[in-house]
Amino acid sequence: MMHTTHTPLTFAEHTLHIVEFDPDSFHEHDLLWLPHHTQLQSCGRKRKAEHLAGRIAAVHALREYGIKTVPGIGGQRQPLWPQKLFGSISHSTSTALAVVSTHPVGLDIEAIFTPQTAVELTGGIIDNQEHQVLHHASLPFPLALTLAFSAKESLYKAFAAHLTHLPGFSSANVIALNTTQITLQITPSFSQNLAGQSVNISWFQREENIITLCAICP
Repeated sequence: MMHTTHTPLTFAEHTLHIVEFDPDSFHEHDLLWLPHHTQLQSCGRKRKAEHLAGRIAAVHALREYGIKTVPGIGGQRQPLWPQKLFGSISHSTSTALAVVSTHPVGLDIEAIFTPQTAVELTGGIIDNQEHQVLHHASLPFPLALTLAFSAKESLYKAFAAHLTHLPGFSSANVIALNTTQITLQITPSFSQNLAGQSVNISWFQREENIITLCAICP
């Protein structure tokens, strides 16, 4: 089986299950552990290793609730969680993580952009007003931009049930950013019903990555 290590981490009143994995140790037969392994046949090796690590993290997260199933794959490629539970999975090069909760959650991990990448991607992720917000935050710009990108990903995952179409980066705007939280405001292009709603998303830096968590508490 692919080499992995599991670390639970308490963050923003949730338990994140972090799985470090070695993609080089991945073998095709490792996927047989997944009930839905046939759905991954056409994926590349990297994608298969990431998917497996993400599902391992998800299984650890579900054990908190006494559930031993592996989340399947839905029609939009989303993980299928047990009834009355919500979850989220994310992965970067060699780290996967998952969270499960009784209310909607979105989780994202991103490698912090290099200054060069930040320059190239700015216009696709934020508008001029958001640029001002990030500029006034006491954080290096590449880190702040990575946070904007990641927070929007987490928000879209948490509010996935409200989606009528795929969101773009103009579907939510950054209106505040500090050392532990980034606040997004939902725009009408994401959802007419939720337009104007502000959502606080927690974040922290872990080595060269940042992790964002959006929890929709009832």
